[in-house]
Amino acid sequence: MPPAQRHPTMADVAERAGVSTSTVSRTLRGLSTVSPEVRSRVEQAARELNFAVSRQAASLVTGRTGVMAVLVPTLTSWFMGSSLSSLGPLLRAAGMEMNVYVVPDMAERTAFFEHLPARRNADALLVFCFDLTEEETERLDDLGMPVIYVSQHVDGRPSVYVDDMAGARKATHHLLNLGHRRIAFAHTVGARGFSFSSQERLLGYRQALTEAGIPPDDDLVVGAPPQDRRSVMEAVGQLLSLQKPPTAIFAEQDELAASLIGVLRKTRIEVPERMSVLGFDDQPLAEWLDLSTVAQSPSDIGREVGELALKLINDSDTDHKRHIVLPTHVIPRGTTAPPPNTQDEREGCGEPTHI
Repeated sequence: MPPAQRHPTMADVAERAGVSTSTVSRTLRGLSTVSPEVRSRVEQAARELNFAVSRQAASLVTGRTGVMAVLVPTLTSWFMGSSLSSLGPLLRAAGMEMNVYVVPDMAERTAFFEHLPARRNADALLVFCFDLTEEETERLDDLGMPVIYVSQHVDGRPSVYVDDMAGARKATHHLLNLGHRRIAFAHTVGARGFSFSSQERLLGYRQALTEAGIPPDDDLVVGAPPQDRRSVMEAVGQLLSLQKPPTAIFAEQDELAASLIGVLRKTRIEVPERMSVLGFDDQPLAEWLDLSTVAQSPSDIGREVGELALKLINDSDTDHKRHIVLPTHVIPRGTTAPPPNTQDEREGCGEPTHI
């Protein structure tokens, strides 16, 4: 039986590459202070020696784990899946792993904040779409690592999010410019972790109406879980039973917009001939349904938060209160059009029709 072979060490890699051990350490940790030429030599030497870095040993030397912790309320949403799908490759390219903590209910939430597993297992924590109490936010402040908030603005802490208010203003202006004056707002009910975006979109909707000289009407604001067909039917019924029903509905999520369209068409109200519907997100289903919507890019958000987290880990001079705000874009498709009376007048049909 052949004698046991000694595992190559960092010193072996340094000797073969003709550099110092500290240079090998910086290279294998992905730091930017190493030149491309030196990095190539070190990586080649490591491959030739079949050298593998022990994450535990590296942690003892550097004080880092090479792990990025992610806290999410769910993994089932389109937004979360798209964000994490772009975040993962970026972290792998930097030699880091991703550890996801899913906290879907109060029991899991209590356990997470009681034990704070990320304290021992990560170099930074990314908090995705999570509605935290002030006490929970302060608890995370005590972790001793960068904590970055995603899809929400948190004062005094690094955050990455889209300008939901501006997006909602643009969406409402789109409907106003088509001639609509009775515009409803439909918000989701029971969606975990997205209250910041929901509130900002409602504010943007109201702001656009005020700018157009139209007083916001609380009767035109309804809510329903997108997957609860009965609740969506009740929301539509509430709008259609008003003395002056709307001619357009702005839904804060594409999924809710899709459910609204299904109920409207079932009641023989054609979209957009009798009722325009506009969503927010630009999920794949929006294109399938030819849904007018406000587009955001969770993939861009995932990349931005990953790059910011790496900067905060590797460079102590990085602004620890930085806010990165990404834009949104209105995508007009086939579910928005001028209101019925405008269409009839243009077609010379005489009296305006009413829903």
